[in-house]
Amino acid sequence: MSADVRTRILTATLELIGERGIGSLTNRIVAKAANVSLGTLTYHFVSQEQLLGEALQAFVDEELDRLSVIAAQLEGATLSVDEALAHARDAIETRPSRHAQTAQLELYLHATRNDGLREAAARCYAAYDRVAAAALKAIGVPEADRVAPLLTGLVDGLELRRLATDDPGIDFAAALTTFVRGLGASPTS
Repeated sequence: MSADVRTRILTATLELIGERGIGSLTNRIVAKAANVSLGTLTYHFVSQEQLLGEALQAFVDEELDRLSVIAAQLEGATLSVDEALAHARDAIETRPSRHAQTAQLELYLHATRNDGLREAAARCYAAYDRVAAAALKAIGVPEADRVAPLLTGLVDGLELRRLATDDPGIDFAAALTTFVRGLGASPTS
């Protein structure tokens, strides 16, 4: 039961960060959103930093599980560019809700000022890079491990831009195709 309460609090925290931002997060708001008493919240999380750290960790753990499945499907495979782009599209489109994505970006930014959050952020980026490298290797891109962080940076940048501008016209597939062409791979079978 205690784990369920913690999970509800962490889920509510991520949603609220995505909706309102870290700066407007208070224990009272989180407790209300998680449908727990303020005392219950402070019993489980003695500080905001602990709450933020565990919220980021919970997000990262879920992402690592999801990304490990995708990476396992890609590692050792030989794919056409179109097949690799389909995998990338699936990975991007099955990402969490808009609020969760915004919370993710907020927590990453917060990690720039908080040493305790950097390790979790680094683990998540490493998992994204693993998927990107596996996809790039599958289509024959040389130095895929070195190129992977560029690809994940492109995806993060486009996602931030889409969220910030609310522009549904940002086409990840077109951007990824352009990126892959720039690497010298042909985006046809």
